[in-house]
Order: sequence, then structure tokens, then C-alpha cells
Amino acid sequence: MMDAHGTDTTMQTNRILLLHGIWNARSWLAPLARRLRRAGFEVDVFGYPSVFGGAETAIAQLIEALSDAPPLHLVGHSLGGLIGLEALRRAPHLPVARMVCIGSPLCGSAAARSLGRRAWSAPVLGRSGALLQNGCPPWRGRPPVGVVAGDVARGIGRLLARFDGASDGTVAVAETRLPGLADHCVVHASHTGLVFSAAAAAQAAHFLREGRFRHPPGAMRGGVAAAPAAGGTG
Repeated sequence: MMDAHGTDTTMQTNRILLLHGIWNARSWLAPLARRLRRAGFEVDVFGYPSVFGGAETAIAQLIEALSDAPPLHLVGHSLGGLIGLEALRRAPHLPVARMVCIGSPLCGSAAARSLGRRAWSAPVLGRSGALLQNGCPPWRGRPPVGVVAGDVARGIGRLLARFDGASDGTVAVAETRLPGLADHCVVHASHTGLVFSAAAAAQAAHFLREGRFRHPPGAMRGGVAAAPAAGGTG
């Protein structure tokens, strides 16, 4: 049975699994985990070797870890959002109710493509380079997916790519607007700062509970095409 936001009501849950980004470890997400716990969620963190293991290994490990798990939500920062979304695309049976991607270049990262073009810098992306550079296909899966983007342009990405429009210093807001999202919002934070942002955590918690972000009265919701209803093809 589906609620008004396309979520299977048999999968109601307050459990969250966090996914960190490239060059990070589980401990990096401690501030975000702490805020979400204070919001009433049970939170765990999925760790993976983002450079030497790479995205493909992480996706396979995540699918295996979730295949027999009780219902939960996914929240991924940066590369973690792409890994979570790709796992859901490849394994639509996974018991995930909703997902929030925070600062994730779901449409592909210009900064990552710039790194990949240079012989001296390409290795820093390791085996996660292709996913960061290319992004994910438009979302047509069952779980509603929302994105929290940042608009404080402070980060190494400014040295690697020229952004048209707002960015968090590493990822352009436009790079987070994947077709098929249930909702999208922007908070005042840099790419790194999103993990420490009270506003980002509050928006993620709101989406996981309500299937939408908190928008100012009269604001256009999300600014992206809504995800198709559950049961559709794709």
C-alpha cells in the first residue's frame, strides 16, 4: 500500500544507513549521524574503500548488506549518494523506504572529469572515477529520492572546474538535479560543510519522514520532475 508520496507503507522505519563520500571514512559522518539521532532516528554508517576498492565494489557490498536487512532509509554524502542510488537501480528489491543524497553529483561531476583528464591527478579518484564523472541515469525506481545541495562556493572544485550558476565549491547545484527526483532543496553550506550543517540534517530528516523537503511558502517545490509512481516501468 502506497502513501501520498509513493512510499510503501509496509516499509515505515526510523532506521538510517549513512554512506560517506570519496577520501572519507565512517567517522567523517559523525556530526550528521549525531544530528539525525537527535531527530529520533537509529543511525548506522556503511564504510567502504572509496579509492582502492572503488564504486563497483562498494555497490556490490551494499547490495549484499541490505538484501536481508529490515526496512531502512539511505542517506549518502557526495559519492555515497551515487553509490546508494546505483545500488537501488541494480537491485530494486532492496528494503529501502526513502533516500536522501547530500551534495551528490548525480548528473556527473565537472570537477571529477577535470581531475580525470590530468595524468597526475586521475589516480586520486581511484576506481570511483567513472561513477563520479558520468553520474547516474534518470531515476525511475520505487523509493522516493531527494537531494540536498549546497550553495557556498568554497572548495577545491573551484580550482578544477568552472561552474555555471550556484555550487558548493565542489559540485554545481545543477549537477545534483537528476530527472526523476521526488524533491530537491538548497541549503547555505559548502560541500564539506554539508556534513556539519544543521539545515542539511533537518531537511534530510524532514524528507525521510514526509517524502518532501521543507520549502518556504509559495516556493516551487523541488524544481525537478517528480518520480513516477511505484509500479511504473523502468
